[in-house]
Amino acid sequence: MSIRVYNTLTRRKEEFEPREPGKVAMYVCGPTVYNHIHIGNGRTFLTFDVIRRYLVWRGFDVRFVQNITDVDDKIINRAKEEGIPAADVARTYTHAFRKAMDDFAIERPTVQPKATEMIEPMIAMVERLVENGHAYVVDGDVYFSVRSFPEYGKLSGRDIDDLLSGARVDVDTRKQDPLDFALWKAAKPGEPHWPSPWGEGRPGWHLECSVMSEAELGVPFDIHGGGSDLVFPHHENEIAQSEAATGKPFARYWLHGGMLQINAEKMSKSLGNFMLLRDVLAQYPTPVVRLLMLQTHYRSPLDFSPDRLDEAVSSHERILNIVRNLHWARTAEVSGEGATDESRVALAGALEEARAKFVAEMDDDFNTAGAIGAVFEIGRAANAFLSEHQSDLAEVDRELLVNAENLVIELLGVLGIEIAEATRDNSDLPPDVIGLAEQLAGYTGTDSAEAVKALLAARSVARTEKNWAAADAVRDGLMLIGIAIEDTPQGPRVNYRPRG
Repeated sequence: MSIRVYNTLTRRKEEFEPREPGKVAMYVCGPTVYNHIHIGNGRTFLTFDVIRRYLVWRGFDVRFVQNITDVDDKIINRAKEEGIPAADVARTYTHAFRKAMDDFAIERPTVQPKATEMIEPMIAMVERLVENGHAYVVDGDVYFSVRSFPEYGKLSGRDIDDLLSGARVDVDTRKQDPLDFALWKAAKPGEPHWPSPWGEGRPGWHLECSVMSEAELGVPFDIHGGGSDLVFPHHENEIAQSEAATGKPFARYWLHGGMLQINAEKMSKSLGNFMLLRDVLAQYPTPVVRLLMLQTHYRSPLDFSPDRLDEAVSSHERILNIVRNLHWARTAEVSGEGATDESRVALAGALEEARAKFVAEMDDDFNTAGAIGAVFEIGRAANAFLSEHQSDLAEVDRELLVNAENLVIELLGVLGIEIAEATRDNSDLPPDVIGLAEQLAGYTGTDSAEAVKALLAARSVARTEKNWAAADAVRDGLMLIGIAIEDTPQGPRVNYRPRG
């Protein structure tokens, strides 16, 4: 089965065929490092992290390039506000960006060039554009002539005359056309600058992506990604300058993620609903935030709110419970007659169907919402199997339960949703449990695992005697040190979650 992607350039889904069999050349616009990234940025980077992960899982060798814009008007303005060099601002927020990506389980790019590292090739591209008549020089600035590129607007679907009629009247009168955009900006006092054939200056924002992608991937490369807010003018301008400079198509497939809203409103500082990714991750675990975002198709608008985050917490707990049930059942002592052959065949078939559904959904323009649904189908089938046979499992059932657990972990891993917590072996139980067991169960040993067993035994006796206060004291005492009790048909089991 082939992968199909929605190509913004053609406005339809197309079969994905990389330029080189088995290899994918992929470029995604990175951050302008003048502040901490917000959750809308986080969603875009998550989208292409998952697309990359899936392509790798499907057997492709992916070269993933993402730029760092470390010279720009926003960085310069931030530096002026703080009274520090622009390079210091860029350095600080580059570090903050990379930490946020690590915290959000975003895999590092194959290559992550900075704009300031690519000045010479950027100047070379501008020289090509000036020489072939697609750019012109005015007082040390260099502008791209939009009307020199007849296909301008093909990505966004905008007509150049309509754009002109809507242009502001107070544009730079030095331009030949109000729509022309800066390739090179003449230096202003106090700003970062580099020597060029047109005088000291710095690159325009659109230029770096064209240069970096060509340098690292060649043209045309396979996938160009970013948020839908970049379609115009940024990506439109990239296409114009790149294809005018090289005479070749720029990128073959253009993928754009939808915007993120807060409580159904556009996120903005003026509305007071601006949320930084680092602040959200300080309140909610990374798997929960990833799960919330991936439950909506990447091209669709995403409504982000505390209520939806709390719903994602519940969804994540359901996933954890699927794996806990399977992990515990396959590692518990078994002495029953085993499940029926019919039940085993049914569960094995459900696993095959779930894997096939996961692949089909992801092959259909990376439909993560449908893929997550396939994981929950595994849970439903496994829970039904365990509900019927948990009290009489035999050794022969272990392999099937291992397959089910591994499949859930594997598929969620493709989405970057970590669930190692669900299979914690409780080998790092806190020493506090020994004192609790001495107090509530009369335990006199020094082993944490044995202390837990003593507490569970004491709770079981208390429940049998209907001494609910004593039983609750064990449960509540364990909960205070991060150990949760879950009652199952085969008896109570515990799950320890260290408190950070």
